[in-house]
Amino acid sequence: MFDPTTRDIKYLPGVGPGRATLLGKELGIYSLHDLLYYFPYKFVDRSRVYRIHEIEVGMPVIQLRGEIIGFEATGQGRKRRLVAHFSDGTGVVDLVWFQSIKYVTGRYQLHKTYLVLGKPTLYGGRINLAHPDLDEATDAKPSGVGLQPHYHTTEKMKRNFLSSHAVEKMMQHVVQLLTEPLPETLPAGMIARHHLMPLTQALCNAHFPSDHEALRKAQYRLKFEELFYLQLNILRYAKERQRKYRGYLFAHVGIRFNTFYHSNLPFPLTGAQKRVLKEIRRDVGSGRQMNRLLQGDVGSGKTLVALMSMLMALDNGYQACLMAPTEILAAQHYETIGTLLHDMDVPVALLTGSVRGKRREAILKGLLTGEIPLLVGTHAVIEETVQFASLGMVVIDEQHRFGVAQRARLWSKNTQPPHVLVMTATPIPRTLAMTLYGDLDVSVIDELPPGRRPVVTLHQYDAHRTSLYRMLHRQLAEGRQIYVVYPLIKESEKIDLKNLEEGYARMAEEFTECRICMVHGRMKAAQKEEQMQLFVSGQAQMMVATTVIEVGVNVPNATVMVIENAERFGLSQLHQLRGRVGRGAEQSYCILVTNFKLAEETRKRLDILVQTNDGFEIAEADLRLRGPGDLEGTQQSGVAFDLRIANLAHDGQLLQYVRDIAREVVESDPTGELPEHQLLWRQLKVLRKNHANWGAIS
Repeated sequence: MFDPTTRDIKYLPGVGPGRATLLGKELGIYSLHDLLYYFPYKFVDRSRVYRIHEIEVGMPVIQLRGEIIGFEATGQGRKRRLVAHFSDGTGVVDLVWFQSIKYVTGRYQLHKTYLVLGKPTLYGGRINLAHPDLDEATDAKPSGVGLQPHYHTTEKMKRNFLSSHAVEKMMQHVVQLLTEPLPETLPAGMIARHHLMPLTQALCNAHFPSDHEALRKAQYRLKFEELFYLQLNILRYAKERQRKYRGYLFAHVGIRFNTFYHSNLPFPLTGAQKRVLKEIRRDVGSGRQMNRLLQGDVGSGKTLVALMSMLMALDNGYQACLMAPTEILAAQHYETIGTLLHDMDVPVALLTGSVRGKRREAILKGLLTGEIPLLVGTHAVIEETVQFASLGMVVIDEQHRFGVAQRARLWSKNTQPPHVLVMTATPIPRTLAMTLYGDLDVSVIDELPPGRRPVVTLHQYDAHRTSLYRMLHRQLAEGRQIYVVYPLIKESEKIDLKNLEEGYARMAEEFTECRICMVHGRMKAAQKEEQMQLFVSGQAQMMVATTVIEVGVNVPNATVMVIENAERFGLSQLHQLRGRVGRGAEQSYCILVTNFKLAEETRKRLDILVQTNDGFEIAEADLRLRGPGDLEGTQQSGVAFDLRIANLAHDGQLLQYVRDIAREVVESDPTGELPEHQLLWRQLKVLRKNHANWGAIS
């Protein structure tokens, strides 16, 4: 039987060792199986051939049939270009190449009939098709070829003549080798029950569909399988972990929790906070290990919920630990928790990289003896020298900033893993959460504490800076503080951005009535901390910064966030930056400053931010517009977003559908012993063998 997984790509006609090496390095394609699962990103309908006299500027990609009647080379060096005058008898258009000129002139001939595919544009009063695809129009292919696949290729591939068209030809060779059906990767019963196209037929039609309906059915089958195995893997690990790990039993809510609740709460809990605490209480009292994700927008009160959860651990004789990604955020948590626990006899320690010598030794000893029940820290808490007497609860804040291996090391602190609560202020779209955190229970704080006013967001053009400055002067006169955020530190030659240093100088010249501090990621930690403290203490009224202030600065008196070149930021990042203001009782503002010339998609993104403060709505929009790989945190999550055909932004309904199917399989066969599921477990093993899995880590 033909097995594409064992066939090296270099033996395919037209490939060879050189191209095989390039395909491996650039696309990760080493075998015929890898090539088969490298799917087109789009299809162009070549069933219609246009005549040149029908062409209008603004048309999408079109197909022409005719001949080259002359070549003309113009320009020198980088400005050199090759023009081929192309005619079909009804008119003439110019085919234009800026690269690979020698290759083009050597390959295409005058007065030979070609099929040309390209997008028409107007240049110098003539219709142009830049870098078009050309195919010789033989008797076997006199006109269109139906739906033609287009494949992503890299610049390096293109320089070596491995274009989309070249990949298409390779794919044709592979499909021709599929004379017998490939072994199925889903059970026959599942294929029949869910009306799925057979695998071999699906793979062929995913590249060379007979029509649009065949393409739809092929893509559905392959997306179904891809998302199903992704969810099966996640749910199997979650089930295995439930069976394998007992959780510490927090049998009661004791004196510390009740004292805090009745005497120390700064304001009444919101309904959402109460709901989440009940969910956590149910988990830690169940006898199974808690693994819960707590989502909540900036300022929704996650830290308060985390503290009350840790007090549950203390009341039951266990220690608790809160880990934050930066020293600034850890110190902020330490101060906040210390303030909230005033007049309560609950020792709290702060452990960061800066804590050294005798102070560090005392903390390590206190943790080992149990004298320090509550620890706040950074990555320092996962060092081997840090040991606990009885760690029962771990809270990880802004957890996407930790690599999965770092989080895993927290488990080694105990013979039995502690309860884990991971928190994020970055709202995660539902489809992404099902994949990224599919093995965690999810809690959401979806309401703000009373007295918090929504931040007013405005989009302002760079040319209207006078009115912007007028507004900032008014805010400063009222005693408020202001953030100004830039995307870069030093001027980039490639991208014309307002850089931080120029911005600082301009602000210092304009706002002479206030003290301005500056913070960026290249500063030494001590210098950064000093500048931050100037702003936190109110000694500086304006902070000019990069996105290092996105997490970890809590200044209720700051009422304005100005974001320069806002078009350079993702929606979720802009939303996070906006969350730095609006923390006090005064009305706060977020000003998005851009140039007037913006792409339509960019305008849509910024409009979404102006219209809503709902972080989840914004995150869903960001996923649709930019894809999961660009959302903050996914790169460090431990889940590889190398989906080959499914799209989390558009296939949410299918993802939920296959998750339910995968759950049925796991619930009915948790140990993988039923005969009807053997194919599923074998295939899952094949899919997992090259990927480390962190499903059991938090």
